[in-house]
Amino acid sequence: MTKKNLFIAFEGIDGSGKSTQVKLLSENLVKAGHRVYTTVEPTNSVIGSIIRDIFTHKTEADHRTIAGLFVADRLDHLLGKTNGILKKLEEGYTVITDRYYFSSYAYHGAHMSLDWVIGANALSADLLRPDMNIYIDILPEISMARLTRGRSSLELFENMENQLKVREKYFEAMEKLKLSEKIFITDGNRSPETIAADIWHEISLLVP
Repeated sequence: MTKKNLFIAFEGIDGSGKSTQVKLLSENLVKAGHRVYTTVEPTNSVIGSIIRDIFTHKTEADHRTIAGLFVADRLDHLLGKTNGILKKLEEGYTVITDRYYFSSYAYHGAHMSLDWVIGANALSADLLRPDMNIYIDILPEISMARLTRGRSSLELFENMENQLKVREKYFEAMEKLKLSEKIFITDGNRSPETIAADIWHEISLLVP
């Protein structure tokens, strides 16, 4: 029997292991009878492509512009007529996204007013709040070690100072919104299997 479909968002600083955990949770949900659709932000839409070009230093933009682009990309991600998150949920899929609005709160809130960023994303939050925001917490030192392994260049936000600020903003935003959001924080400094077991225990409580 197919269980109630869910919307789950994974969050964390760069290198926190989100993509691994998205895959492992997806496998667990499929075994439990869910049809699963996985997605990521920024998206591969036209707006998402502009964001990726900024991240990879192909073009430049002010942090406020980047924050605005993410607002637009997220709304498109939600409302897209073919693969939009709302459409997929309507079709009965459990949707897992690698990043959602808490990423904006943390990454953009590190460079401008957190309240402004939360306000700018209010329409997305009104349209759809996750059944669970899963935050994988790792130390910025571990983040940088993972990011620099086998890579010759880093993206816009990928430096130690920024990872420290972003982690702080994640916790500030989660504290600020704890009454309106469902949040699960897991220690990402452990083995992927241990983290996945923790996450599965939490998510399995959401389904009948």
